[in-house]
Amino acid sequence: MWYVNKLFEQAEVESLGAKGFLVRSSGGVVRIEKYGCGAELRKLPQGSYQMTVVPSIMLQGQFTHLWDAGYQKFLLTHDGKKVPIRVSQLGDLRRFNEELRSALGVPTHYNEAIGSTCQYSVYDRVKGRTGDVPDESVGAHTEAAH
Repeated sequence: MWYVNKLFEQAEVESLGAKGFLVRSSGGVVRIEKYGCGAELRKLPQGSYQMTVVPSIMLQGQFTHLWDAGYQKFLLTHDGKKVPIRVSQLGDLRRFNEELRSALGVPTHYNEAIGSTCQYSVYDRVKGRTGDVPDESVGAHTEAAH
């Protein structure tokens, strides 16, 4: 997770392509991709860029959210579908995150470097409390069988 409010200069963003990232820009929005992961920066009126989508795993060209349901990690799509995450995807996300931080000069703090941080976490299983049914807590649903 990126807990930074750092603004990035255009030269920093433009240098990402030379550092092995796929960089696409359109209308002031820059999408950065590598290893099946991506992040997004938006150009501010003063000309610098701000991160608007933190490093995420991409599914079918779309950003996802990492969700720890307590018993397993899932990817949540914007339409609420949950997909079990694979270990290789977590490794790719970690590598993408580390390389992007290094390329943009963002420091990595200890608590962010010890493992994957999730956008959502639901651990409570006490009946009647919020979180007793994890899918309901985050609005997730599985795809219907064919």
